[in-house]
Amino acid sequence: MTPLIVLLVLVVLTILMTVKVVPQQTAYILERLGKFYAVLQPGINFIIPFFDRIAYKYTLKESAVDIPEQICITRDNVQVRMDGVIFIQVIDAKKAAYGIADYTFAVIQLAQTTMRSEIGKLDLDKTFEERMTINRAVVEAIDEAATGWGVKVLRYEIKNITPPQTVLNAMEKQMQAERERRAVILQSDGEKQAAINVAEGQKQKVVLESEGLRLRQINEAEGEAAALRSVAEATAESIRLVAQAIRTDGGVEAVQLKVAENYVDQFGKLAKAGNTLIIPANLADIGSLIATALTVVKSEQKK
Repeated sequence: MTPLIVLLVLVVLTILMTVKVVPQQTAYILERLGKFYAVLQPGINFIIPFFDRIAYKYTLKESAVDIPEQICITRDNVQVRMDGVIFIQVIDAKKAAYGIADYTFAVIQLAQTTMRSEIGKLDLDKTFEERMTINRAVVEAIDEAATGWGVKVLRYEIKNITPPQTVLNAMEKQMQAERERRAVILQSDGEKQAAINVAEGQKQKVVLESEGLRLRQINEAEGEAAALRSVAEATAESIRLVAQAIRTDGGVEAVQLKVAENYVDQFGKLAKAGNTLIIPANLADIGSLIATALTVVKSEQKK
């Protein structure tokens, strides 16, 4: 029984050593007698026990690698602390195994040196504005070098940029001054706009008042003209009626009587107006005055 059990155990171990199951998105590097033989693909793979061995195992998934914080010096000689994260992916397991000893360590070192180089090209103020430029430069530099390592650099992101405390205090004062300047500008713009609105309102008021005065004067002039026309038309109509009345029978006698009444009436009013009475020299000759007036009337009728 004992030899049989030992034999069964050896058979099972041999089968286990012969069959290798590679998970999805994983690559195994197979060496035969110490030399690269093949890259085992996901699924069931068969190897020769004691001759073949799995030398390296790599995940083909995208992975994130932390870039430790480091001190960088900007172009204007300010020290800033920076860290980041880089996303890489193994695309060639053979190159990753034999192209470099530790591609993760190499990527970290290259990212740090590239980041220091890029920060040295920029002033402190620009480092906050040019994050995308720095990220792109780091990716391009590492991706070019990592081609021979079987690694693809997908993207790089700066996590933190920390200037010294003195610089932070100066930046805070600068931002405060900038906010105050903007507040003053906004206030002055508001006052300017208010003054413009008041002036515009006064202008419109003067224009409307002058327009109203002009319309009023026009209306008054048109009213006076209409009144004058009415008076003139009424006077003309009365004159025509008097002339028609004179042409009728007894018209001349009526005119004589009217003239005499008006003459006497006007002297009566003159006597009431004051203590002095002016009497014409020919007051007794009223008949001759009436005759003169009638002569004028008759001459007008002949015309």
